[in-house]
Amino acid sequence: MGNILLAEHISKSYGDKLLFEDITLGIDEGQKIALVAANGTGKTSFLDIIAGSVEPDTGTVSLREGTKVGYLSQNPDLNDKNTIFEELFHSDNPFIKAIRNYELSIKYLEQKDNTDNRKFMQDAMNRMDAMQAWDYEEKVKEILSRLKLGDIHQPVSILSGGQRKKVALARVLMQQVDLMILDEPTNHLDIEMIEWLENFLSRQKLALLLVTHDRYFLDELCEEIVEMYNNQLYKYKGNYSYFLEKREELHQQMLREIDKAKNLYRKELEWMRRMPKARGTKAQARVEAFYSLEQKANQQVDDSRSQLFVKSERLGKKILEINDIYKSFGNLKIVEAFSYTFKRGEKIGVVGPNGIGKSTLFNMIVGDEKPDKGSIVHGQTTKISYFSQQGMQVEGNKRVLEIVKDVAEEIELHNGTMSASRFLSYFNFDSTTQYNYFNNLSGGEKRRLYLLMKLMENPNFLILDEPTNDLDIPTLAILEDFLRNFNGCVLISSHDRAFLDNLVDHVFVFEGHGHVKDFPGNYTQYRLKTQKEEKQKQIQKPKKQQNKRKPGKRDPNKASYKQKQRHAHLEQEIQKLEDEKDKLTQKMNSGELAPQQLQENSEKIGELMEKIDELTSEWMELEEIVNPE
Repeated sequence: MGNILLAEHISKSYGDKLLFEDITLGIDEGQKIALVAANGTGKTSFLDIIAGSVEPDTGTVSLREGTKVGYLSQNPDLNDKNTIFEELFHSDNPFIKAIRNYELSIKYLEQKDNTDNRKFMQDAMNRMDAMQAWDYEEKVKEILSRLKLGDIHQPVSILSGGQRKKVALARVLMQQVDLMILDEPTNHLDIEMIEWLENFLSRQKLALLLVTHDRYFLDELCEEIVEMYNNQLYKYKGNYSYFLEKREELHQQMLREIDKAKNLYRKELEWMRRMPKARGTKAQARVEAFYSLEQKANQQVDDSRSQLFVKSERLGKKILEINDIYKSFGNLKIVEAFSYTFKRGEKIGVVGPNGIGKSTLFNMIVGDEKPDKGSIVHGQTTKISYFSQQGMQVEGNKRVLEIVKDVAEEIELHNGTMSASRFLSYFNFDSTTQYNYFNNLSGGEKRRLYLLMKLMENPNFLILDEPTNDLDIPTLAILEDFLRNFNGCVLISSHDRAFLDNLVDHVFVFEGHGHVKDFPGNYTQYRLKTQKEEKQKQIQKPKKQQNKRKPGKRDPNKASYKQKQRHAHLEQEIQKLEDEKDKLTQKMNSGELAPQQLQENSEKIGELMEKIDELTSEWMELEEIVNPE
């Protein structure tokens, strides 16, 4: 089959920091590879080099002739002067050009129904027919719909960081490429979107090189793991679970070799001290071998990490009671008639789509938000520490070690104490980073520091709202170990399915319209149960006569031109209203609005929901006609 891409003898340094040296990687047609490593070791730099956006210090990257590459960078470069539509459809791909003209014809006809615009629409549809591009259009619609990119004519300049990443992801997924390079594609996606993306990529016949901290995503998609470690690449044929097993074997072997090298090094060091300055040829060879041995003996390999038990206040019999609480913003129900009594040592996951109200529940528990009805009662000994999505604010530009020492010079453990510096090291802050200034830290490092500060408060009840965002896999493993050993209660919202499955006893599921279900099991068990229920519903539905069409051909019995036009218009209109409703909901959840503004927004949300219901009913009728199968 041969390589479609070959990166040979690649080295890269920034100043005195060597990221990797003389590494080689080949990618075959259809091969799916994951690149894993700790933050700061050079994963993104390596992807940039492979994609051609950064030059290596040494080495070359070769592409097989005709190979097309799509690249999702960690910080996508979008033009603020463009609309989402212009960013997505600015392409030389003939299919995307045809779809662009078809989408524009719908927009123009909505603005002005005249002869010219109707002709433009007909020409665009004829072009779609001639190219057999309707199936490709369905793929594009699937991408935009699943990533919830509704109003594609809004400007890029008003988008949040998460929305910009989703636009960039959609742009890459829409391309027809042979190799797709994805740097953290699951960031800013909720679990539903991640599971869709996992399924979508598994259906594509292309080569894939990706960096992600989502371990289930890696397990499902990748057949080879490449680890960047000690400035080198180590390759493992198999998925992520296989990698963990073999990596441990490799590290144990490396430790044995280093131990042997250290013993031999001590003997050779003694010889070097006794050896006179005038050396013969054989002696000189032994000297050169000594320096090579010295380098190996001084290698560092991460050994198994000792468990850490942070001291926490003792929990009494009464921990936390949620008594029949209700919370709404106007007609938008967040929580309705929800009760729960927490038990000692429980670890509970909280799942549901973005914006459904998980953070509102957390804010009510800590007292930043009040329920409309019902009560939340804390036990006398309950000490809550809340890791929120907002992150931490630091007055002045202090060094990392100073920030931690301001809270405590020594961290209390169950079996003694640990210095602030050692505690930082446990969470992968090396000595250089500990003396770095807070403002110079990356987003991921700031979140890791914020998390560490919350753990230092010696709580017995932890609330963690998306703690896994921007954390690398080694740090996730450390956090998991820490939380397993934590004796208090933990309430976690996370899009990382593996993280939830490894920790929680049961999950609170936000199902919408105020319904919160307590499911006895982890996230995967809940998902398998719901999938089984969905299949049962499908089996029970009466089978409809299916009117199949050949690929690329439109069925002559399909919807009329006006029905298809109205159907497409309704999809866009409903999505615009949904987006507007989501924005208003986020404002109301922010806690920054005055009572009058809350009331106005509440009424507006109610109006939007009525309009959405009305248009959705019409859309469903047309859907039966436009897509009868």
